[in-house]
Amino acid sequence: MSAPAHAAILLAAGASRRLGRPKALVEIDGEPLVRRTARHLVATAPRVLIVVTGEAALGERIDAALAGIAFTRVACPAWAQGMGASLRAGLDAAGTWPVAAALACPCDLPRLSTAHLDALLAAWRADPHRAAACRYDGIVGAPAILPRAAFDAIARLDDRGARDWLRAQADVAQIDAPALAFDIDRPEDLPGHDAPR
Repeated sequence: MSAPAHAAILLAAGASRRLGRPKALVEIDGEPLVRRTARHLVATAPRVLIVVTGEAALGERIDAALAGIAFTRVACPAWAQGMGASLRAGLDAAGTWPVAAALACPCDLPRLSTAHLDALLAAWRADPHRAAACRYDGIVGAPAILPRAAFDAIARLDDRGARDWLRAQADVAQIDAPALAFDIDRPEDLPGHDAPR
């Protein structure tokens, strides 16, 4: 029996106000974060890679950063409202594909690896009716695999994305991923930035 299919949703629409520049285009070892994350998502063999973008000019720059990678870009007009709006746009697009779930992932996790995503998929495929999520720094959150039956419920939530929904589920499969507690959020998180002494 074949494994259930999934879509991958790469959330790259954020304004990055605290960082002061688009985090999707921050380079790690010479590679934009959005491309680095997209490569890991593509390695999971999704039915489709959906990249959610916000402001139009940034969307075009993300297109260029992802040259050579097959993906569908979805513009989120309400991107400034927060991650919830971007996730809704991604889930709406994923719902048009014959998939059993969506693997949702932000673009600002420099320590993300394909191994993290493979472990997440394995946990979900053990019971495809429930969600699977990463656990780090005392929280359960993204990257996460959201079953298709939950798309509508998650889309009705506020602008914090799926975190509240995940916390309300009693049977979320969890994988430990302490490395993912670090994300790019402020200038001091950037590679090569000298922390204050």
